[in-house]
Amino acid sequence: MSPTVRQARADDYDDVVAFAEEVWADRPDTVDYIPEVFRQWVDTDGPTQHTVVAEVDGAAAGLCQAVMLTDHEAWFQGIRVDPDHRGEGLGKAMVGHLFEWARGQGATVGRNMVFSWNDAGLGQSVATGFDPDTAFRWAHPEPRDVRPDADGPAVENDPAAAWSYWTGSEGRGALSGLALDPGQPWALSELTRERLYTLADEQAVFAVKDDGTCGMAARVRETVDPTADETLAEYALGTWVDADAAASLFDAIRADAAQLDVDGTRVLIPETPRHVAEAAFVRADLADWPDFVLSADLT
Repeated sequence: MSPTVRQARADDYDDVVAFAEEVWADRPDTVDYIPEVFRQWVDTDGPTQHTVVAEVDGAAAGLCQAVMLTDHEAWFQGIRVDPDHRGEGLGKAMVGHLFEWARGQGATVGRNMVFSWNDAGLGQSVATGFDPDTAFRWAHPEPRDVRPDADGPAVENDPAAAWSYWTGSEGRGALSGLALDPGQPWALSELTRERLYTLADEQAVFAVKDDGTCGMAARVRETVDPTADETLAEYALGTWVDADAAASLFDAIRADAAQLDVDGTRVLIPETPRHVAEAAFVRADLADWPDFVLSADLT
């Protein structure tokens, strides 16, 4: 029987939680956030957000959501299919439905994120029309008071210098110009000059300077991780030219997070050998794996 794709409803909760808990049953250390957010997703659907389920025999057997991040960028998330219904085209049906919805909202590009270890998710993303785009890794420097190294590069809240560095940086090329979105958790969107200046006013921007600008980062928000019950300072990106610049940048982030009195940090860095190796060298506490971002041309 062909699945019916329809808008998600509050009474789909039990079905969705039941299959979401089985999707990663072989990874007991991985906690799915869907049970924590599903009711909120349903309640907040509207012109810039659309959550759907694939219904089979009267029960929800798949889930996906699309969110408009900007006037032309759509983000697709929460793609889950009941393991008992894999191979039946549920993912393709849901994503196809949401592609059309996003086009109707003016989107010209759609993106999603998949853990690099998630073979099924990567294959499903390609099958539904996404192409591999970029990769990043989370760094988690511990919040603590750190005195700036008098002999190391200085770090200033200077969005003009940070933007100038970003435009020609290796990090921008590696990340396809993307950074954490300020409005939607776990989503990436294009970093613009206007957005960076707004972050400098409302959050914090870091420009690393040593005979010119040699690195940058930007804090995007403070948040609560529902899967770990801890407060986090999230940094939209961090990129730099060498290990000295990395050391100064991560020390500034540690001190910034300590002032916010959060439990931890999450810093998005490019998945390049140099960035990962130098972040490890300055003890930034790296995630065990990268995450992949895939994109779809919706024009």
